Amino acid sequence: MTSSAQALLQQPAAALPGCWKLAAGRAVTLQPSQPGALQIAHGRVWATLDGTRDGLPRGGDLFLESGDRLELRAGERVVFEPWGGSGDAPAYFSWQPLPEAQDSRWTARVVQPLADLRLALASAGFAARGVVGAVLRLGVGLSRFAIDLVAGRDRWVRA
Repeated sequence: MTSSAQALLQQPAAALPGCWKLAAGRAVTLQPSQPGALQIAHGRVWATLDGTRDGLPRGGDLFLESGDRLELRAGERVVFEPWGGSGDAPAYFSWQPLPEAQDSRWTARVVQPLADLRLALASAGFAARGVVGAVLRLGVGLSRFAIDLVAGRDRWVRA
């Protein structure tokens, strides 16, 4: 958060540790650089979301209450302010960064192709071992056949 946003917010007393207090009549804009979740701890807020999800526009007004959670991807923007009840009721919220693994761009562009490549190489390795094993068995069989033929054992004819 910027210092101007922090000036609008006040850390609450021990009643809601880890939360920010947003006074009535104030608004905050969040545009995270990494994925995270906006959690409403107490009160209600009116939020306007602006962003995209899976290449489609994602936006509009939302009304969030205590216990509601809104997950944001990197670059999405939300503006929110206390709403409802008496005109001077504050809202308390927290922001929790999410692990980078939940960012689907990294997963889709790097992690999944790497897993596919690993699987393809493993499959090729198993196939190569299968071919090598078959060639070795054929070589052993041909060798035994040649030994039997040279030694005059014609077991293969009697069978």
